[in-house]
Amino acid sequence: MVQVVIGVRKSKINGNEAMRMLLPFFFSCFFLASMSAYAAPADEGTRRSEGEMAAILKMREGLTNTIAYMATRPDLFPPHLTSQRVLTSTQRQEIRDIWGRFLDYHLMLDASWRRLSENGEEDGQGKPEGATRFIARYATFLTGYRYALEFIRLADADPSVRIVLNEPIPEIGLPERSYGDFKYRFLHVAIASKFALLSAEHSTTYSSAPTDRNSEKTQLSQTIREDERYLWRAGRAHGLLNTLRNAGQITQEGGSRLFFPLQKGISEWMGQTRVASGDHFLVSGKQIAALHPRLRPGDIFLERREWYLSNIGLPGFWPHAALYIGDAQERDAYFDTPEIRAWVQAQGITDGRFETLLQTRHPHAYPFSQQPDEIGAMPRVIEAIGKGVVFTSLEHSAAADSLAVLRPRLSRLEIAQAVLKSLGYFGRPYDFDFDFRTDGQLVCTELVFKSYRPEDGRQGLDWPLSIIVGRPVVTANNIVQHFDETWQTPAQRLDLIAFFDGNVHTERAEERDLESFRTSWRRPKWHILIQEDTPRAQQ
Repeated sequence: MVQVVIGVRKSKINGNEAMRMLLPFFFSCFFLASMSAYAAPADEGTRRSEGEMAAILKMREGLTNTIAYMATRPDLFPPHLTSQRVLTSTQRQEIRDIWGRFLDYHLMLDASWRRLSENGEEDGQGKPEGATRFIARYATFLTGYRYALEFIRLADADPSVRIVLNEPIPEIGLPERSYGDFKYRFLHVAIASKFALLSAEHSTTYSSAPTDRNSEKTQLSQTIREDERYLWRAGRAHGLLNTLRNAGQITQEGGSRLFFPLQKGISEWMGQTRVASGDHFLVSGKQIAALHPRLRPGDIFLERREWYLSNIGLPGFWPHAALYIGDAQERDAYFDTPEIRAWVQAQGITDGRFETLLQTRHPHAYPFSQQPDEIGAMPRVIEAIGKGVVFTSLEHSAAADSLAVLRPRLSRLEIAQAVLKSLGYFGRPYDFDFDFRTDGQLVCTELVFKSYRPEDGRQGLDWPLSIIVGRPVVTANNIVQHFDETWQTPAQRLDLIAFFDGNVHTERAEERDLESFRTSWRRPKWHILIQEDTPRAQQ
């Protein structure tokens, strides 16, 4: 992960130039197949391919939902237009938000394609693991290609929309003319040729369907057939004619070359990006151990891990939040106050112990909060991650590239009530649609938001909602922004306990001060791609 940024630094390219180079590189992902020199054993490669399959299905689902939402907004993306409009500021921002969300999925698909293509596309051919990898790789290609064409179809009718899409978006680090580069990649004859080659290989070698109807491999095989039909129809209807018709416009918008110069180390870095898994983070185990005595049940974690699937769709530098609940011993000590004992007894728990109340109210969830993980660490955190709302150890949850800890300015009783409520969400699936209006599935910040939400006479915590693809959400970045904007005002409800700021150049996280944390929400989402030599350069 470090190599790409080191490469940029050594060649004296500034942040904007680096981003300008890297984005076309991402967009050309589906027909650049020479990857890292890292070679995984066959069984490890099989497990990794299977893990990618589940991630690809989630990314495809997200792209499907994004395109479906665009189709419901003819006010933003009109199907036909004869004259150019002047968009309102609200419309322009909504279009930018949708563009940023759509690119999230494409960048993640890019990482999957590159990992699946490590050591060349033919390695393992004819073996079960080779077939598994090809299915995953081909499905990744088709997903990216198909939904790129669908996005272009919806966005290209209105010249005013194209202008907005080609504007820079500093909050995610997107340079100008990015849409022109995107169109050039996916309307170029080279990607159509790549499609034809992969389609032929699939039909002659890998087209037999698996027998397990519920497997990710079977689901991907089904999506392959669906996406192939769409692309062949699109090719007959538009295809090369559409490419030629748009050639002049695309060049004017910014796409002028098929291949862009790549920095040394980019391929290796992309081969190690962590969409599905990862085990090296900038916040060290030593820092986490030293942090533990400073924590209290009810503290809120804000975390950043580069290139994780759960980052998709959420804007801003901070993508993830979690709730520190401590272990049974910590909770017994922290919540042993006359006020809490009286409240617990009022709930029918005669011994007045908060821990007994947790066991009684949540008999299904509580045993899982007492089970050590594979390294023997006790669960001390509850969070919504890709596999749903789970208990995790401090050592696991705090292993991030950047980490902040915030403490609510609330009574211990209110914090106890929030912890109690959080356990009620245990086991619910992760909400990749980021819809706060439902409780059946939860995104990470939704767990924190709903656990602390003011209701039933509680003061609680409340943060402004953002609208993402038509849905109200609170993002981790919103929490930091609100912290910054309410600092030292009557509305302040949180205090900073710690901020570990990861830096890819030093390969470690450094504990930083309050002012650095307050401005961290202003950083681009893809901060790592333009990060300077020291943490202090991006404040």
